[in-house]
Amino acid sequence: MTKPLNQLSIVEAASGLRAKDFSVRDLWDACMAEAVAKNEELNVFLELFDANEEAIAAAQQRIDTEGEGAPLLCGIPIAMKDNILIEGHVASAASKMLENYTATYDATVTAKLKEAGALFIGRTNMDEFAMGSSTEHSAFGSTRNPLDPTRVPGGSSGGSSAAVAANMALAALGTDTGGSIRQPAAHCGLVGFKPTYGAISRHGLIALGSSLDQAGPLTHTVEDAKILFDVMKGEDSMDATTIPADFCATKTSAAKKRIGVPYHLLASGVDEDVRARFDETLEKFKEEGYEICEVQLPTSPYALPAYYVVMPAEASANLARFDGIRYGNGGKGKDLLEDYVIAKTEGFGHETKRRILLGTFVLSSGYIDAYYRKAQSARGALIAEYDKAFEEVDVIAFPTTPSPAFKFGEKSDPVSMYLEDVFTVTANLTGMPAISVPMGMVERDGVQLPTGIHFTAPKCQDELLFKMGGMVTGEEIY
Repeated sequence: MTKPLNQLSIVEAASGLRAKDFSVRDLWDACMAEAVAKNEELNVFLELFDANEEAIAAAQQRIDTEGEGAPLLCGIPIAMKDNILIEGHVASAASKMLENYTATYDATVTAKLKEAGALFIGRTNMDEFAMGSSTEHSAFGSTRNPLDPTRVPGGSSGGSSAAVAANMALAALGTDTGGSIRQPAAHCGLVGFKPTYGAISRHGLIALGSSLDQAGPLTHTVEDAKILFDVMKGEDSMDATTIPADFCATKTSAAKKRIGVPYHLLASGVDEDVRARFDETLEKFKEEGYEICEVQLPTSPYALPAYYVVMPAEASANLARFDGIRYGNGGKGKDLLEDYVIAKTEGFGHETKRRILLGTFVLSSGYIDAYYRKAQSARGALIAEYDKAFEEVDVIAFPTTPSPAFKFGEKSDPVSMYLEDVFTVTANLTGMPAISVPMGMVERDGVQLPTGIHFTAPKCQDELLFKMGGMVTGEEIY
């Protein structure tokens, strides 16, 4: 291997392990050495795990015994976002409220990765309870972008994206509620994939918005993302929202070789050079015989405000359990009410409090019709609008973000931060799959920064997105 071991893709590492070019232990040590060397500067990992000698030995024996029949993830070091449960390890969701909570069971995605022989290198930093787009809202300090430490890595899965971009792990898991995998992937030059809602179990994920959340991979290549998705997908008896095995088989659609672009949404707010990279990337598809078609999505401008009603409403309900009595660090007040007040005041950060208060407001008896139910109506209109558009096109394309990674403190106004999600929230509101893949670089302050192109496909058409993403990166995905 000419590349350092910690810079390999999953496919390259799996090939090298089977060829006995290096061992599982060599691969683990290379990733861990990089993580230890860079973590103090970048604050990527909240905890680096001790080497699990038993798991490392078992992975090596499995590869030696099964050879090409061993799962491709066997022996691969993976970083895990801090809101995904790993039995015996802390899962704090980057919050003081849960800093002492140790998981008593594995999330379904964790169990499936363990079954495939993957190794967990540590838990990554994130915006508290996944509320943010920059990883500036962690209770344990901000994560820095490995490509320019003066800038954010994106969020809320910023620690996971930075872990892969800094070559501390070969891949990572994040969670995506409104773009929290895809947006940091774009800011760190990675592939980020949000599956169809229900394709991957949410059991064992610390919930933010239950109708929006999905776990998914952050990787160097589209093929690696597909490998992780294929291992994690599937119906789960512990999550009633997972898709039955035979459901997606009825959701195929004929290829049209047409890409829809809502140019009316790109007319303002997208940086000129980001738009140039986007147009250049679409030209590659034209060379492959694709037609670029303008699509009208008149409800899409309301997607962001609808999201910021629905998500806080669900967050306020999900986070009500963290009261210091049933869950979370407790307060020491003179009575039960003061216990609650102290626990929530000290346990939650400012952004989390803001969204809980907003969610409680829009669900209150005097305002639920004016806000929450109207947002849900807008959600239904968005789904119908996209379904109609997909009668004419295969996928819908946007830039993943309007601009590249921004500097720390640059978006201190909450509304400007929320606008980071303007192109990504729709996939969560509609339940459709979406992918971000690198589409070239732009320059800011003398530094080259990555950008991403974003594709959305109809529900259950996850495989189509791997094909489209592979065409951008030059990979043949079957």
